[in-house]
Amino acid sequence: QVQLVESRGGLVQAGGSLRLSCAVSGSTFSTYAMAWFRQAPGKEREFVARISASGEKTYYADSVNGRFTISRDNAENTVYLQMNSLKPDDTAVYVCAAVRSGPQDFRTLTEWSSGKTYDSWGQGTQVTVSS
Repeated sequence: QVQLVESRGGLVQAGGSLRLSCAVSGSTFSTYAMAWFRQAPGKEREFVARISASGEKTYYADSVNGRFTISRDNAENTVYLQMNSLKPDDTAVYVCAAVRSGPQDFRTLTEWSSGKTYDSWGQGTQVTVSS
């Protein structure tokens, strides 16, 4: 397992942008697939986006596809979530997650979008979008 620390979120107006980062400890960051989840008050945790260990493959929830971009810098042990065209419905605590992965990892998209797949989690950061 690794330790994950998210950057501070913030308050942004609808239509605005915000970039989150998640710093990962350890020297094996490039062997971890990374994901972002979010949880709004009174709602269940929701998958947002996932990126493969190599960074070549990404996958997004329908609700954010086309607005959010997940990326990673393996030299900096950091994963990012660029959020554009933010909506009030995007208000939530955003959490990054990690799991060991490699080229022969054949987990399905359903599995990648499940929190049960990941074994390391950050503390979360609040993002609030005002209307």
